[in-house]
Amino acid sequence: MVDVDKAVIARIKKEGKHFEILVDCDKALAFKEGKATLDDALATEEIYEDVKKGTRASQLKKFFGTEDNRAIAKIIIEEGEVQLTAEHLRKLREEKRKQIIYLIHRNAVDPKTNIPHPVVRIENALEEAKVNIDHNKSAEAQVQQVVTKIREILPIKYEIREIALKIPAQFAGRSFSILKQFGKVNQSEYDNTGNLLAVMEVPAGMQNDLFDQLNKICHGSVESKILRSK
Repeated sequence: MVDVDKAVIARIKKEGKHFEILVDCDKALAFKEGKATLDDALATEEIYEDVKKGTRASQLKKFFGTEDNRAIAKIIIEEGEVQLTAEHLRKLREEKRKQIIYLIHRNAVDPKTNIPHPVVRIENALEEAKVNIDHNKSAEAQVQQVVTKIREILPIKYEIREIALKIPAQFAGRSFSILKQFGKVNQSEYDNTGNLLAVMEVPAGMQNDLFDQLNKICHGSVESKILRSK
């Protein structure tokens, strides 16, 4: 079990009554995802009403249908809230920051060159603008606000490109799965010789990656045309 001195509180509220246990933050969150055992997560099997006061919980049978502390601890971790350590919060913010940077790199371009900004350049802009990342919000929910903050430092244009593609018949099957990974396929059909004709929407920042993947499969034989940008 976990060292009690390094443990955090996991809690659940049932009908206005609190139930708390002591757990390892990282292991408890891993247990929620099926990546750790209950013994990995628990610092103690005691069920408390208030850990800080040392008040043990009562009426366990009434609220959980059992008096088995391990079964109750499992419910508290899986269905309740796990207190996050400062280190875990830092990791969450860093992970969310990387996701936001990736979204900007994937979906936006430099309006002067019409190619994506390098990841390092976006990272530096976030540093310079002193952007704060909220670990509670998704990367998608924050990206527009982040772009607004860094736009004075880094010129950014969001752009979706509609592209027409002609892929030789012998590569059509393998290529179609690639198209779906990179954007939205609006039209697709096969001509008389089996060539795949497709029209798709792709974020401007992903266009080069799409062509790179297709050319690896098709050995440079793909025909493409940008129909419009929006």
